Amino acid sequence: MNQDNLEEMFPLVDEEGNIVGAATRKECHDGSKKLHPVVHLHVFNSKGELYLQKRPVWKDIQPGKWDTSVGGHIDLGENVEMALKREVREELGITDFTPETLIHYIFESAREKELVFAHKTVYDGPIHPSDELDGGRFWSIKEIKDSLGKDIFTPNFESEFKRLGF
Repeated sequence: MNQDNLEEMFPLVDEEGNIVGAATRKECHDGSKKLHPVVHLHVFNSKGELYLQKRPVWKDIQPGKWDTSVGGHIDLGENVEMALKREVREELGITDFTPETLIHYIFESAREKELVFAHKTVYDGPIHPSDELDGGRFWSIKEIKDSLGKDIFTPNFESEFKRLGF
């Protein structure tokens, strides 16, 4: 079975995104609330539908839930753009897209605290979900709104979806 590398190193940042240290994935997700940066990409098709990924049951955070099209940690030595391109390629097999920067904000749960850099793109090409995911599909905005609050989506996705007003 796949699993997350708990010893993977992440940068620790202040609220502006300046690197102030480093910690392992395990340390960042153990409830200590070490602020670490992540990238999100919302992939829309030309019909206005939003692609969501399904998190596999082996993930250490929110297993089995539907989530943002692409979401991943920024690795040590990467900037936001590098991490976004890497994560989109790794998770969905997309290499040719034009991201639009939306917002950055702090998301906090019981287990972690992330500095999220959110983007969107319109893309109608092929999508090839990797084995990091349990598949994915396009959802209409109405279908997403009708499913909010029903424990189908990750809390982070629901919070960001509402924040962005899609």
